[in-house]
Amino acid sequence: MLMVRPDRTRSDGAARQHRSGLDHRTLAITFAAFAAFAGLVAVFSGGDDGIWGAWAACGYGVTAIAVWRWPDSLTAILPALIFGLAAPLAWLALRAPVTPDVGTVTRSAILLLHHGSPYLPKGQLVSWKDYNPYLPAMTAFGLPKAAGLPGLLGDPRPWLAVASAAVFAVAFGLGMPHGARRCASCRGDVLRYAVLAVASPICALSLAVGITDPPLLALMCLALALTARRSQPTLAGLAIGVACAMKAIAWPALPVIAAMLASRDGTRAAARFCIASVVTAAALVVAMAPALLTRRSGFLENTVLFPLGATPQHTPAASPLPGHLLAVTGPAGHAAAIGLLVVAALAVAASLVVRPPADTRAATWRLAIGLALLFALAPDARFGYFAYPAALVGWLAITGRARAAAAGTAAPEAATAPAAATVATAAESTAESIATEITATGNTVAGGTLTGGTLTGGTLTGGTLTGGTVTETSAAEATTAGTATVGTAAQGARGTARGVTPRPVLNLLLPALGLAARVRLRWRRRCRSRPAAGSASGRG
Repeated sequence: MLMVRPDRTRSDGAARQHRSGLDHRTLAITFAAFAAFAGLVAVFSGGDDGIWGAWAACGYGVTAIAVWRWPDSLTAILPALIFGLAAPLAWLALRAPVTPDVGTVTRSAILLLHHGSPYLPKGQLVSWKDYNPYLPAMTAFGLPKAAGLPGLLGDPRPWLAVASAAVFAVAFGLGMPHGARRCASCRGDVLRYAVLAVASPICALSLAVGITDPPLLALMCLALALTARRSQPTLAGLAIGVACAMKAIAWPALPVIAAMLASRDGTRAAARFCIASVVTAAALVVAMAPALLTRRSGFLENTVLFPLGATPQHTPAASPLPGHLLAVTGPAGHAAAIGLLVVAALAVAASLVVRPPADTRAATWRLAIGLALLFALAPDARFGYFAYPAALVGWLAITGRARAAAAGTAAPEAATAPAAATVATAAESTAESIATEITATGNTVAGGTLTGGTLTGGTLTGGTLTGGTVTETSAAEATTAGTATVGTAAQGARGTARGVTPRPVLNLLLPALGLAARVRLRWRRRCRSRPAAGSASGRG
């Protein structure tokens, strides 16, 4: 009996073939836009930013051409990774002076190893460079330098880049239609998306100059991915908990995702997410700053008051955003900026209660808009913080195209499976009709040639009829050819019915069915004749 089995991808993933969510035209245009941006940075910016722009503009331009010329090659995107991230990062780490962000991370790691806390006490905060606005988990990236590793290995930037790329790869892998482990095309898409994310100006410029935002962006995307297709609130809480233990900017993601989970999956899922987030963040804070349990001096000044501009020393990195422009007018203006910031936060919180996001996409938009409002109204925010909303929007664009590509791939498979199943059913019915016909008449021409004759009431199987007449006969060869043709077309179109038997197998199978039918016919005749003989002898 012919069976229809669903497509089971081989472990190496070679059987899966589907188109990527980002076609080569989109990728080429994207990298061309990156090249234009990097060129503007190289021309109009100085210092480390200008050096990055000079390197990255060349890499993005070459990648745009390569992607257009060789759309299916993963090698085509390597110039962006090499010249947009790796080369400028190594150049600045080895040749340029240490940036304030890098210095803060490495100094906090040294303080942690010597004093059990990454923060200086309040009495020692005499300059803005003495402050550490990061939460304790960020100190992990400075531990290689504190442990004595030299050169590039001791710099936090390579470790920030590796961590960001790894987390982005996991996040994109969760959104693949077949799973990156089982599907070669999905693995290629994961690598392509991860390189696109890390080598984009949003992450590459930050990583090259030592800004610590990319790992948080990756963790936020991972948490959103864990709540998208198959909701895993506990794992999503772990991801957000790690981000919240690194930087206070990640905390707004917690209520947004919790509101979405409560609306979509129920309060129990939201509770699991919140508990996992808080417990993870608290455990990391205690592990990376154990002295805070007994000596909290300096923690509030470093992590809360300094970012809000409420300390005697102010960061020179503040950008002319509305909140900063209002804060520099005086104490009243600073209080007004803080008030507007609180009002914006309450408005976002109220929107989560009145109209919570219905799905992950809506939660991502809500988080991006909320962060943009907070950055615009913060007293000492900078333009670089808007990388968070931009990255979230980019995440939506990439994952949205990936879902569309997956839906486009699944539709032909779903349409092909019933057709293949119908073919198999027809083949099975044909075999049964052949067996019935043989049982009734016993006329069979199997594997031979009938020329110029007439075959009536029989079956022509695997033979050739030339110039003759076939009357009330099952032409198994024609049926077999039709089955093989349709089955081959279904398999060529990536149909999921791999159980359709090809033509050579049917050519061997149908004569065997004929032989089995004749044996069955003889057996039935013998069974019928035995009772009749017994009855006759009994009457005698």
